[in-house]
Amino acid sequence: MAGAKAIYDGSMQTIDRTYLAQLVNAERERYEREHPASRRLHDEANHLFGRVPMTWMSKWAGGFPLGFASAHGATITDLDGHELVDFALGDTGAMAGHSPAPLVRAVHERLGVNGGVTTMLPNEDGEWVAAELSRRFGLAQWSFTLSATDANRWLLRLVRLVTQRPKILVFSYSYHGSVDESFVIVDDAGRPQSRPGNVAPAVNPTETTRVVEFNDLAALERELAFGDVAAVLTEPAMTNIGIVLPEPGFLEGVRQLCDRTGTLLIIDETHTFSAGPGGATRRFDLRPDALTIGKSLGGGVPCGAYGLTEELADRVFAAVAAGDDLADLVDVGGVGGTLAGNPLSLAAMRAVLGEVLTDEAFTAMEDLATTFAEGVRSTIADRDLPWSVSQLGARCEYRFASPAPVSGGASAASADPLLEDYLHLFGVNRGVLLTPFHNMALMCPDTSADDVARHQRVFDEALDLLVG
Repeated sequence: MAGAKAIYDGSMQTIDRTYLAQLVNAERERYEREHPASRRLHDEANHLFGRVPMTWMSKWAGGFPLGFASAHGATITDLDGHELVDFALGDTGAMAGHSPAPLVRAVHERLGVNGGVTTMLPNEDGEWVAAELSRRFGLAQWSFTLSATDANRWLLRLVRLVTQRPKILVFSYSYHGSVDESFVIVDDAGRPQSRPGNVAPAVNPTETTRVVEFNDLAALERELAFGDVAAVLTEPAMTNIGIVLPEPGFLEGVRQLCDRTGTLLIIDETHTFSAGPGGATRRFDLRPDALTIGKSLGGGVPCGAYGLTEELADRVFAAVAAGDDLADLVDVGGVGGTLAGNPLSLAAMRAVLGEVLTDEAFTAMEDLATTFAEGVRSTIADRDLPWSVSQLGARCEYRFASPAPVSGGASAASADPLLEDYLHLFGVNRGVLLTPFHNMALMCPDTSADDVARHQRVFDEALDLLVG
């Protein structure tokens, strides 16, 4: 594959697409050649819908996903015996690292010594975890679910109950799990539409949801002026379309517009927990009326949580008491199902928050993410590529745009699936695993400087081959 590797547009280096396709094919061939056990696992999964336990697992770039044998700390060992530095960390679910010792101990005690995985009865762990979440995020009242998706769904019911308003507002390409109402974007003409790929929604989300671009306060003011929005549901920084950071004053402006229009504000910290011990809420001194979080709290044990201010909690109970048709918070309208708030998930959250993702742990995680980001940024600059790097605490990502996108729409437009496939496959084939659907890396307490250096060597090698 010798020959010209890049062309120039006069200022920035651009990618020779034919050559890139050749590189991707070479990496796919290597991936298939070196992962026969993973390929066999996939080919023989005749009873799994999509040949994977959950269809998201088909996202990996090699044509079939890695099958894994074990995972500890920041390392995954696949079925073919390859060890990989894991920067994907279960798409944030393993931000505590894989099987940290305090979690293993807590789960063992709950399963064996103490017994009782689920009882539909409270124990002392619930109050401990709720108090710790209050300390970190500042909201007074908490309840538990099995995912942040569940937490978001329930809160949307509660805010509609107290405001008697029918709609919510989200930002285009935002991430709130599989909440039906959130799969709505702004199209190129500025009109709301169901997000491409949305699977058979029961109701077109444009009927339930208003949507504007992130960092656009003028558009937010226009949509809230209709007076029919119960709550703005937002991440403090967008993460699932690539990291899109808030511009100075934007989050403060969102709070002010919500206050002015009687709209509640829900902050979704599911991914932005990477910003620090109290997520972006604490880091940016935000004042949400409610907050949702999931995935990482239990170190991979399914769990989620939502918090409310004392004022909002009081409003909920007042609305229940005042209603002619009593809203049932316990049974008919109950949240999460039988397993929500179960003793196993509470024990896991207590172990992770109390002993793993501590305030002190975030300092080292962020330092490593900064080293990661600075190294990638230097490599991009040395090769004169029109790319950018964004960081949010322990999480960072490189994007194929410069400057970094400031809205979901702009971030979506910067995607380059073939280039992403190349970088992801090149990494996997050399022992580095990134989040599969974009170029995101997350640090955990077990991530080391050597892990970051390994990624840097692989990244440099990939770009040396691509652009010289």
